[in-house]
Amino acid sequence: MLRIAFLLLILANGVYFAWRQGMLQELGFVPPQQSEPERIAQQVGPQSLRILAPAEAARLEASLRNGQRPAECLQAGLFDDARASALRNALESGWPAGSWTLAAASEPARWMIYMGRYADNEALGRKKAELRQLRILYQTLPNPSLEPGLSLGSFGSQEAADARLAELAQRGVRTARVMQERAEVRGQQLRLPAVDDALRARLDELKPMLAGKTLVPCRA
Repeated sequence: MLRIAFLLLILANGVYFAWRQGMLQELGFVPPQQSEPERIAQQVGPQSLRILAPAEAARLEASLRNGQRPAECLQAGLFDDARASALRNALESGWPAGSWTLAAASEPARWMIYMGRYADNEALGRKKAELRQLRILYQTLPNPSLEPGLSLGSFGSQEAADARLAELAQRGVRTARVMQERAEVRGQQLRLPAVDDALRARLDELKPMLAGKTLVPCRA
């Protein structure tokens, strides 16, 4: 009896080890991933976090005690010259001075590690299986014109993408390449630095002029 219990314990430990190492993925048993993309995906709006100065924190606390929502900074864009001109005309004619700005801004270029394009979805599925075997994460493509294919990561510089590709090559990736995911975009950015309850009631006025873009918390 003790021998059977000992053998079962060894078997259970072996199965657990195989599960933790991702060896049972083909059977549908996948351990929770602890690598960086999954940790980032679990974060809720990390770019919205900011440190408050003591005076600002005091104003926030007072507003909450009075039942008022604190003022917040919102931004939207980028807008081309024509859309920015229409926004400026509307804001100049109806919004308080100092409650908004339109200024030149840019979104930097991005690069990604790309695999593809594959002949069909069957070939794509085989490549996904290979990557799972190598324990390399892949992502859906931001550009449908590159389908069927895979992204192995998006980066803020070509140098960072090249460095990551070199790491992946050491792990067995042979057919990936670095390509530009998005060129630098320049335009005008709308910024509402202090949106209080009075201005919140007027935000719907701006929606028709935002060309589908959304007001989001300001980035530093």
